[in-house]
Amino acid sequence: MKKIKDIAKIIDHTNIRKDATEKEIKKTCQEAKIYGFRSVCVNPEWVKLVKKELKGTNIKIVCLIDPPIGDSPHKKRIESSYKAKRDGVNELDVVISIPDVKHERWERILKDLKEICQILPTKVIIGSGYLTDEEIKKASQIVKEAGAICVKTATEKDPLEHRELKEKFYHLKLMREGAPGLLIKAAGGIRTISDAEEAIKAGADIIGTSSGVEILKKSKKR
Repeated sequence: MKKIKDIAKIIDHTNIRKDATEKEIKKTCQEAKIYGFRSVCVNPEWVKLVKKELKGTNIKIVCLIDPPIGDSPHKKRIESSYKAKRDGVNELDVVISIPDVKHERWERILKDLKEICQILPTKVIIGSGYLTDEEIKKASQIVKEAGAICVKTATEKDPLEHRELKEKFYHLKLMREGAPGLLIKAAGGIRTISDAEEAIKAGADIIGTSSGVEILKKSKKR
């Protein structure tokens, strides 16, 4: 199993709460610097602050685009992605259009994601808690075809949040089948060192969580 410092390097330290305060976002950034997390992931309105707080570090800035189900018009998704780039984002976490997935509008999804992936390195959230097994595999395939760097299970507001870990990590297997060779990010309810270890065993390359500090603190006590 990965060492503590190695686990830290694959954690996207996340604060996407709508009611987050400036003080809390600054704390998230400080924690990322202390523990050496892979990135800080926030909502668009906090990107400029995060850029300032992380200046002089190698910690990536990640911006969440179009939660919770990716149903904004294509033009707005593109505009939001370009704004994130101008504000200093390194990577996008973009929610796939889940309504389009449910209606099997694969060509439309592919066109949308291809354009976004050309703006910045993109991790695509497929919202696996909303999807059937076949939809998970097909969506993952489309994500890879679009040129994304990673396919991600969910946000912390996804129905996956309330599933058993066994089911959550089964989704990682389906994603790997649909997009072999693509990075996989596990998120949604990963709160303990055991959760993180099981996610890694199941194939996660990146872990998205707001509980990164707690995970690492508990791992040191073992």
